[in-house]
Amino acid sequence: MKSRHFLQLIALSALWGASFLFLRIASPVLGPQVLATRRVALACVVLLWLMRHLQQTWPGREHAWPLLWLGISTVALPFWLFSWAALRLPAGYSALLNATAVLFGTLAAATVGEQRLSASKVLGCLLGFVGVGLIVRLGPVEPTASTIAAALACVAAAACYGVSGPFLKRHTARMEPLALATALHLAALLVMLPGGLWTLPEARWTPGALACMAVLGVVTSGLGYWMHLRMMRHVSSVAALSSAFLIPVFGVTWGHVFLAEPLSGGIFVGGLLVLLAMALVTGFNPLRKPTPLEPLP
Repeated sequence: MKSRHFLQLIALSALWGASFLFLRIASPVLGPQVLATRRVALACVVLLWLMRHLQQTWPGREHAWPLLWLGISTVALPFWLFSWAALRLPAGYSALLNATAVLFGTLAAATVGEQRLSASKVLGCLLGFVGVGLIVRLGPVEPTASTIAAALACVAAAACYGVSGPFLKRHTARMEPLALATALHLAALLVMLPGGLWTLPEARWTPGALACMAVLGVVTSGLGYWMHLRMMRHVSSVAALSSAFLIPVFGVTWGHVFLAEPLSGGIFVGGLLVLLAMALVTGFNPLRKPTPLEPLP
């Protein structure tokens, strides 16, 4: 992995780390279905404008069914599950559980033969989980049925990201990342729209919730997803997913900066472990001479 791709991973982690704070603020006000649907709709507006501005071509009809499946598994389901979990879990819990996407992605990539399940990748996953555990000093949460269900929803959302990663990687070689991102969000919107309209009367439109929804749709979903797919063309699906390890780092940091939440000493030790985990999982080595990338088919 080149240094610029590693830096892009960190930038994505910063964006997506903030998204759990926005979900925690907006979901109880707007409702999870309305928030997730409007988030996808805003992303579609941004991506469609970019498609027209950059004069991108649309994917062929032969890709319709795979794109529908990927739109559901990588956009619709995770967005709704995390929004629903935000009603019951602190943002730190959701960010921590999101890191399991790397584990699911590593196993999925090994299953489909994209890459070998090496000892360094397994060690990187283990170190990553230890790191996020040190960083996010979670307070006691009563293990009620609702909190357990919310935690399982987060794990299910992370599994959607991880298992779909290798298939998403293959599609980035067949079509432009912007066209792929737009098609996936449109497919997700098609599936989510009935539920979003059904629960619309229950939403409360506060300025804070609308601001959070706007950032989630335009920045973390539209622009962030496009950036994610562009990077995925040049790195493995597991490497692209490894940003999930750094998301809790930024989740805790944003909470301290904007909400005056206290920092623990574990964030520094945990942060070093997370960076080491990302290096092991992605194969990043700044001292290694980069090899030229082969052209995509």
